[in-house]
Order: sequence, then structure tokens, then C-alpha cells
Amino acid sequence: MFQSTLVAGRHSAERGTILPRMITPLEGEVSKQNRSSTKAFRAWFVTGTDTGVGKTFATCVLIHAARAQGFAALGMKPVAAGAEQTGGERLNEDTLRLRAAGSFDPGPELITPYCLRTPASPHIAAEKESVRIEPQGIRQAFDALQQRCERLFVEGVGGLLAPLGERIDASSIARELGLPVILVTGLRLGCINHTLLTAEAIAARGLYLAGWIANALGPEMPHQRQNIDALRQRIDAPLLGTLPHTPGTAPAALAHFISLPS
Repeated sequence: MFQSTLVAGRHSAERGTILPRMITPLEGEVSKQNRSSTKAFRAWFVTGTDTGVGKTFATCVLIHAARAQGFAALGMKPVAAGAEQTGGERLNEDTLRLRAAGSFDPGPELITPYCLRTPASPHIAAEKESVRIEPQGIRQAFDALQQRCERLFVEGVGGLLAPLGERIDASSIARELGLPVILVTGLRLGCINHTLLTAEAIAARGLYLAGWIANALGPEMPHQRQNIDALRQRIDAPLLGTLPHTPGTAPAALAHFISLPS
């Protein structure tokens, strides 16, 4: 069983890598040996048509939808840019929301192994902080979480092609982990084009689109239903649900709007 993972905020400028630290077993974790066949581990990669379309909120709703079905569910955001240093810990808002949504809290080191201070595109933040984002490091944290839950939702950063380094982007996470993709569409003018382009990019990289979520970003946009219908006709993947614009509503309260991919 995996014994260590990468720690957000502790890196060697000389090597450009994150230093490892021991991770202890957590109470409430789910062992593979104790899983029934109906609760075999499953995971998805959650991406969006752009930054600011509600990926984290939709991921939290997905976690609660899985929990409502009796699964031990967690969220993971392997790379986050924009964190505050509080005491000895870096705190990223998205990471905190995923920790709160999960069946239990495995700690920030596993949820976000690469937590960067600079609020910028990840490749810029990583270069500024002398950190190299490695898919293998993300794999280590993912494998550790896989030992402890039944459903895992891995949220990307930015859009599907947001660069993480010279040769990798957000889609590299899904490819490294072999995950099907859930696409979050922010309902606003231009969403049809953005969604179809992202769906094409998913297919072009050999990834499987398991479903998509329509997320209302404000009071109902003009012709919202027609926009959703146009996407349903053009995307070869199911609409998992439409999240209404309800400011201040907890993600758990919206879990019934979402169906998990089959």
C-alpha cells in the first residue's frame, strides 16, 4: 500500500520537486478487500469549458450525489494555483470545499498534491515557485485515495488544455489516471461553441466523455432551454443534470439534480 505522498507547499528549488512525507491511515477509509462488487472503486475526471464555470461546485454536488447513494466519496484537485499560507499549511479555497464535501477528510496533501501560491495559470505559478508538476506525483496521491474510498471525482484546473508545464496540460491528468471525463458547461452566451470544442478536444486525446453537466451561472440566460437542447443533440454523451442558479445553496441540497454516470 502506498505510504507517502507529495506535500503541498514544501518543495526543493534545486530539484524542482515536492518533498515526500508519511501519510498515516485514516479512520473510515474503505479497504478494497471489504468492497462489494456493487461498490467497486470508480473515478472520473471533471473538467470545464473554461475557468469560472463552476467545476468545483459541480464536483461537490457529484460527491454528495454519490454519498446519497451510500458510497464513500471524495474529491481531488491535483493542481491548484492561488493559495494562502496559514500557519504551516497552504489553503486553497477549492481544496477546502472538496474537503468539506467528502465522506471524510483525507487531508490537503492528498486532495491537492500541487498547491501553488501564485494566482495564475498553473505553468506560470509552478515556474515562479520552482516546482515541476509531474503526472507521477498526481498518480501517487490518486492511488492513496483509491485505497480509501469508493467514488473519487478528480477536478482539473482551468479548462481541459490549461498548461501545467512545457509538455503537459490538464488533460494529461485524465490520461495518466485513465479516467472517463465529466464536462461542466457554464450556461452563458457562447457555451454551445465552447462545449462542442471541448468535447472534440476530449475525443482527440483518446478520452471518453462519460457525461456533461449544465451549470447556470446567473439568473436564467435567454433561451437557456434551447441552448441545452442544442448541446444534447450534438454531444454523444448524456446530460447528467442541470444545476440551477441558487446562490448560497449548499452543494448537498442540489445532489438530486445530478445523476452519476452509468
